[in-house]
Amino acid sequence: MAFFHDVRFPTDISYGSSGGPEFSTEVVELGSGREQRNINWSYARERWNVAYGVKAQEQLDALIRFFYARRGRAYGFRFKNHNDCQVDDSEIGLGDGSTTEFQLVCSYTDAGGTFTRKISKPVSGNVHIFIDGQEVDPDDSVTPWSVDHATGLVTIGSIAPPSSGEVITATFDFDIPVRFDTDYLPVTLETYLAKSANVPIVEIML
Repeated sequence: MAFFHDVRFPTDISYGSSGGPEFSTEVVELGSGREQRNINWSYARERWNVAYGVKAQEQLDALIRFFYARRGRAYGFRFKNHNDCQVDDSEIGLGDGSTTEFQLVCSYTDAGGTFTRKISKPVSGNVHIFIDGQEVDPDDSVTPWSVDHATGLVTIGSIAPPSSGEVITATFDFDIPVRFDTDYLPVTLETYLAKSANVPIVEIML
């Protein structure tokens, strides 16, 4: 991806950051008092204020270095949301005897339905693939697999693709592709300790 640096934002700062998912919904109030709601985005994106995670001069120094290296809003990077960074046994597809590529996803389900989120930035060394509940070795002689850590696309079974009806699942850790949403960075530690600094980052929609 152009204008993206495959580096992770300092995790000790992201741990104390404040934020979460954001949707875009237009609410129109009709003359009858009823509402009409228009969904503008098919997917949510996360928005954070990383200033809340800065609690020491060393962290501020690291943030300044990171901000300079990304040129403010110019370059994206990886961000760990400590509250939502692991997926366990997520179904990513069904075998049909010919398909070899499957996208990593994370599903959020309750009694009202399911929201499925595309995962494009899995963490290297933390992806495990299963076929019908049995873990598959990436170097398996029959169904070897690999994952593109820049897209979250899994290629499996180039020799023998998963058979029809076989359930492919994945367990993995993931980061979020984000960028700074400002070109200005306050640099006084007292500003951060007083919770008056604002250093927003926003998820990049891939």
